[in-house]
Amino acid sequence: MARPSDHVDGARLWRRLMELSQFGAHPDGGVDRQTLTEIEIAARAHLVALGRSLGLEPYTDAAANLFLRYSGRQSDRSPVMAGSHIDSQPTGGRFDGAFGVMAAFEAVEAMLAAGLVPERAIEIVAFTNEEGCRFSPGMTGSDLFTGSRTLAEAATIRDASGITQGDALTAVLAADRDVPQRPFRRPIAAFVEPHIEQGPILEREGIPIGIVTGIQGTRRYRVRVTGEAAHAGTAERHERRDAVMAAVRMIAAIDRAASDPADTKLTVGMIEVTPNAPSVVPAEVLFSIDLRHPDNAVVDRLDAAIRAIIEGERGPCAASVRQIQHNPSLTFSPIVRGAIARAAGNLGLAHRDILSAAGHDARQLHYVCPTGMIFVPCRDGVSHNPAEWAEPDDLTAGARVLTDVLWQLANRDES
Repeated sequence: MARPSDHVDGARLWRRLMELSQFGAHPDGGVDRQTLTEIEIAARAHLVALGRSLGLEPYTDAAANLFLRYSGRQSDRSPVMAGSHIDSQPTGGRFDGAFGVMAAFEAVEAMLAAGLVPERAIEIVAFTNEEGCRFSPGMTGSDLFTGSRTLAEAATIRDASGITQGDALTAVLAADRDVPQRPFRRPIAAFVEPHIEQGPILEREGIPIGIVTGIQGTRRYRVRVTGEAAHAGTAERHERRDAVMAAVRMIAAIDRAASDPADTKLTVGMIEVTPNAPSVVPAEVLFSIDLRHPDNAVVDRLDAAIRAIIEGERGPCAASVRQIQHNPSLTFSPIVRGAIARAAGNLGLAHRDILSAAGHDARQLHYVCPTGMIFVPCRDGVSHNPAEWAEPDDLTAGARVLTDVLWQLANRDES
């Protein structure tokens, strides 16, 4: 029997990626398609229409996760799922998340073209709010789908305009046309997420397929430093409660603490100053911390150091630290990793194991079903940037591997 991947059409995959990139397109080639916005509603309707044109059944849930189902021979068995997300950063690119969703479409269409019906259903998924730029933290859809968070917790989170995530979800679901809702925590046989690497390793080594071994650990925080506003010309330095100076001391000390081991990733990507006036001693600072490392023990040690530093460097100001997310490092299922290796090997595609330094929806799915990821190269490792780029041949290779992996998993005997 011919491989289902023989029917993957790279030109079709590229065309559909470019069509999706028009939703939120910028003149610089980037994409601003933030979660639960009117632009994402339009992109979502586009996917529903595409799925229906292929005979797929659309579904959603209370988190506005979008599923498109290719029915299998045994409808009572749990499905195999593939996809990613379609929301972007404000200065995002055309491939992050979108490739995973459109590769899943291409895999299903390849099976349709081959006249192949799997034993299990295959469901394409686009998870809600993976990026977390509008409503923080991200991974809302996969968190709610797997039960690691509750809808009540997610609904109260507000964006910069004061809109709650609950109200935004209501608006998106109201815009659906004849898309039935299903409950969370449905049984899933396996999940595969294709993605651009968002790093330089595969491109540097000339390898088209990365078999993701796991995802490194992450802790995210919000730190609030509260001082007192005062006149910049008259308030004595020794009497000031300057929130910015306290925050600067904290950030510098945390940076020093995170320098060992050298592969620790520390980012302070958001700083908000109040009142943010040139001649006023700052009364308050809110800043973020994003901490990552593959070794959970390192992340735990730095967590304790961060908390001690914030207390020790606050001076006359008050300070509070709130952890908004904690995801330990994990190792993906050998079942899925083995399927990816076999598929790539059978197709004659060079491949290697690779750790994901970034978080993905696959992290949440890992705890409820066998899960894995397929990485493809991206130019210079650039992502979350309008310059994000992946070569069509690499995207096609990733889609071919995905197609054969889904066929393997959808026809496994295990229940």
